[in-house]
Parts: sequence; C-alpha cells; structure tokens
Amino acid sequence: MDRRTFIEKSALAGAAFSSLPLLSAISRAAPYRTALIGTGWWGTNILRCALQSGENKLVALCDVDDNQLKVCAAEMAKLTPDKPKIYKDYRELLAKEKPEVVIVATPDHWHALCCIAAIESGAHVYVEKPISHTIKEGRAMVNATRKHGKIAQVGTHRRVSPHNVSGMEFLKSGKAGKIGMARAFVHYGGGPGQKTPDSEPPQGLDWDFYCGPAQLMPYNKTMHPRGFRGYLNFANGTLGDWGIHWLDQVLWWSEQKYPKKIYSTGGRAIRQDNTDAPDHQVAVYDFDGFTLEWEHRNFAANNAEKTHPQQAVGVYFYGTEGTFHMGWLDGWTFYPTDPKKPVIHQDAQLNKPDDQNIKELWANFIESIKTNKPPISEIEIGQRSTNVALLGMLSYKLGRSIVWDGEKETIQGDAEANNLLSREYRGEWKYPQA
Repeated sequence: MDRRTFIEKSALAGAAFSSLPLLSAISRAAPYRTALIGTGWWGTNILRCALQSGENKLVALCDVDDNQLKVCAAEMAKLTPDKPKIYKDYRELLAKEKPEVVIVATPDHWHALCCIAAIESGAHVYVEKPISHTIKEGRAMVNATRKHGKIAQVGTHRRVSPHNVSGMEFLKSGKAGKIGMARAFVHYGGGPGQKTPDSEPPQGLDWDFYCGPAQLMPYNKTMHPRGFRGYLNFANGTLGDWGIHWLDQVLWWSEQKYPKKIYSTGGRAIRQDNTDAPDHQVAVYDFDGFTLEWEHRNFAANNAEKTHPQQAVGVYFYGTEGTFHMGWLDGWTFYPTDPKKPVIHQDAQLNKPDDQNIKELWANFIESIKTNKPPISEIEIGQRSTNVALLGMLSYKLGRSIVWDGEKETIQGDAEANNLLSREYRGEWKYPQA
C-alpha cells in the first residue's frame, strides 16, 4: 500500500460508524405491515434488507409483470413465512391491504404516482432514486409527505456508506483546503450496439399499464426488464440514474440546495441501438463559491481514471491542499498537493451481494418512523439531488443554458424551459398537483 496512512485510515473508519445515528430503545409489539411496488431485482434487494431487519411483515407484492412477481415471491419465500397477497394494480393493493410501509421501486416515471398514493393511504414510503421523472412531480411528492406527516426515505444509500460518511468528515474538516471545483463522472465501456426489433410483450406483462402515464410505446425487450433507463420516455439516462448519487455527494458536502445556472451538452456519437438517452454528456453547474461538472460516457471506458478494476466512477473534489476522490467499490483517496505528504485512503465497507449499504439506510428509515424524526435521505434531500440531475437533462434537451430560481423552483425568463418542468400524462392518469 504505497504511502498509505494506516493510522488515519483506521481512525476515519471508526468515525464513519460513529457518525451514523444510534438505534433507539423504542420497540414495537408487531412488525410493520410492508408492501413492495415494483418487484424487479432492485426492489427485491430492498425488500430483502427490510425482512432481514426483523422490523417488517410482508403483506403484499405488486408488479405489472407476473414474471417478476414470481421470481420475487420465490426469493421472499426463502426468507419469511409471510404469505403476501399478489397485485398488479398498486391502487388495489393500497386500498385492500392498508400497509404501514411501502417500498416504491418501479421505473422512474411511476415513482410520483405510487409514492403519493401510498402516503395518502397512510403509509410511510421508501422510494428509489431519482425520486421523480420531472421536477414538478418531485415537488408534489415533498408536499404530500409534509401534508400527511409521513416519513419518506430516498434510496440514496451512499449517505450512510461508512467510507462516504468518513469522506465527508474529511472534506468538511478542511483538510483538502478550499474547494473551488468538483467533477462527478461515470465512465463505462461499450460499443454501438444494434437495433432490436419491437415485439409483442411477453405473456404476463401488462405493457399498457407499464407505460402508464408515459407515452405508449411499442414493446421492445431492451426496455424491460432493467433497460428502461436508456429511454427518455421512462427515465433520464445515465445522468438521471447514476448522476443523482454523485451529485448528491456534492450537495451533502457543500450544504447548498441548488445550482444557479446550468448548461449541458452531449449526444449519441456512438450508440446505434434503440435507446434515445445520450451516450455521452457534460453538464456544468454554477454554485455559490464553486463549479460542479458532470460527465458520463457509455463507450471507451476511461482506464486512465479507473481507480478500481471494474469501474471509473465518483467525484473528484479539487482543493487548495489536494485532490479528493470519492469512489464506490474503491472507497475514497486523498492526493495531497505537497508531494512530501502521504496519500490517505479509506476502503469501502459494503454489503453483499450488490456492494451497497441498503441495510443501514433501511435501519435509519425504521428508526425515523419510530421517533418521527427526519431520515438521513429525507424526501426533500432526495428531491434537491434529483433536481440537479433533471436540470442538466432539461438544459441538454433545450440545447442552451438555464438560470434556476431554486426558491421558487422555476427557470428565470424562459417559458419553453418551464414547460419542461412537467409533462402531460396519458389517458386516465392525472398529473400530481404540487
């Protein structure tokens, strides 16, 4: 371990755990009646942690795809004797089962409707990031949470990951000096891909319900399962997916709520498949006192900045005393400006099988419900980070910079841009009112 400072590493590791809230002595006679809406691989991961906590009783599973439901139900049968009811319509689930806790792990375009309906039914909600597909949806989610006095936790689990916690302590201590710029990035390899013909949806999938409030598109197997993030009808590409994690780290460090000016550009230089999200993108955000840059590329993986054999991701914070890299599988590393000073490193401490810290975030969620105190990734924290990503996508779609009034949540002097803060819903679905 070349020039690594083991004493500081050990001390900071201990600080990471001490920074997490202690579980209270508040007990509950019965576990919380819990339902999962969206039973894909990630929703199943969250539910697994919920059941392993011993605080939750599984009463219902909901998905528009019977195939996903069957896989999730079989997995849960190994973990619990609970016999959950099975639903395709989340509204029927909420009306009949009256769950106390609901996990929303659907594709992004469903987050707002499912989350708000669950809150209005009386449930506390754990909703996956990004919290919404559009900015006004996110505001409606925050307002619903406040109106009904519920706890809503967002799945930005890096807020509790030990190395992220200790890394924030390092940055906030001033050891990196004055930070004037941050660069968040995700670089993965890949080629042009190829076109995949549309087809009939597989048996058991209600494709019309899957599209829901979004535009009804012909089914393509590259969309579902797990491919929806590449389609702007359902999500916001890599910036909307990966971006929120790393942009959230910058908001956490800076304690600022929003950027003032945003410009983004990018395109599809390489990809020739069915997706329409940009295969590369740069977004620049002006904050008070520093500049944030986002960049991603879904081709030509960046081996020059690959700090772990499997990935080149994270945030670089550029300070007067050195450069700090906040990573994922590789933990964090500080590279001092002074060559005589040692490099400082903190390993990641992640849970298998997916190298995340959902267990810790779930424990914080349950603790917040018991104490009625805001959770670490409270809905408005998640909304702010989601907004940063969505503003970058909005500028990308417009092809010009925008000026954001974060207090009023409007774009100054730009009617066309403000029209993109929401979108028209399809059919029976009604856009949530903020």
